[in-house]
This record gives sequence, C-alpha cells and structure tokens, in this order.
Amino acid sequence: MNADPEMVARAQAGDEAAFNELVGYCRKRVMSIVGRLIGKPEDVEDVAQDVFLRLYYSLGQLSAPEMFDRWLYRLTVNAAYDYMRKSKRRKESRMADLSEAQMVMADASAGEVKGKKEEQQSTMRDFVQWLLSGVSEQDRILLMLKEVEGLSIKELEQVYGANESALKVRLFRARQRVLKAFEKSQDNGS
Repeated sequence: MNADPEMVARAQAGDEAAFNELVGYCRKRVMSIVGRLIGKPEDVEDVAQDVFLRLYYSLGQLSAPEMFDRWLYRLTVNAAYDYMRKSKRRKESRMADLSEAQMVMADASAGEVKGKKEEQQSTMRDFVQWLLSGVSEQDRILLMLKEVEGLSIKELEQVYGANESALKVRLFRARQRVLKAFEKSQDNGS
C-alpha cells in the first residue's frame, strides 16, 4: 500500500492535517522497521520520532510525491544507522539492553510458560538475531530490508542509491558472510 500522492503533495505544501495523516499512515511501518534494525525495543520510539522530525523538515526535498514510500524507507534506514553509530560511541549498559534471547531465558527460569507456537516463533527470532549478530551492521540491515521487510531489488535501489547488479552482489556477499559466521560458530562449538 502506497501513500496517497495527493496527501503527500498537500503535506509538502504545508497542510498540517495532511502531514498528521501521513504520519498516521506510516507510523506502524516505521516503528516496525526501526525495531527490527536497532534491536532495542526501549529506543524504537525515540528513533521513530527522529524519522518523523526528519520527514517534517525535509518533505519539501521530495521531488515526486509518488516516490514517498521509497524515500521514507531511506529516511528510516538512515535514522537507524545514525542511532547505531551513536550507540557504539556511548557504550551504556542497562538492564533494558538485554537481548530478547536473554529476556526469554530469564522469563523461562522464573517459571513463565509460553505456548508452543509462541515459543517456536521466539526461538526462530532469536536464532535469526544470533545469526545476524555475526555480520556487520550494513549486512544485517540490508538482509533485514530484503528478507524480513520484503523490499524488492528495485526498492532497495532507491534506498541505497545503487544499481541492481551491485545490490545483488552485496546481498550475495552478505548471505555468504552469514553462512561463514554460522559455520565458524559451529566449529567453535564442537
């Protein structure tokens, strides 16, 4: 589902009601993307708010309202990258920074019992997060956008500003690095 180009054009022209409607349209998707990319649920709202501020101040730079959705992906990914760069600089350690896997293990040891389907989904999510933790942020974000968010190569071209061939090579190499990280962990575990 794409944003209504007329609504985008009205928001670009300064119509605050149209801008609020636009934010309402894309809020859930932005929050979802940010959550998957940064992996810290307690900071998702802050990063999403940054995306909406960037949207507000730069909406006039969007050349074609029809390109809004792709442009929004780029804003969202850039905000997530900025957050991760800042997080690396200020290595804080908080209880809220525990990974989902650690939280699940703590809950399990406290006696919380989950349903079988929920437990399988949690295990799969943890496994995917664990696999992706063995590669760079750039690889992780590219793979999340392609494999989890379901962006097409054409959409990724807009987000990354790269051509189709270059993106296919990057995806191939990112997948290879995930496999190597997995194989290395298996060798170390044996």
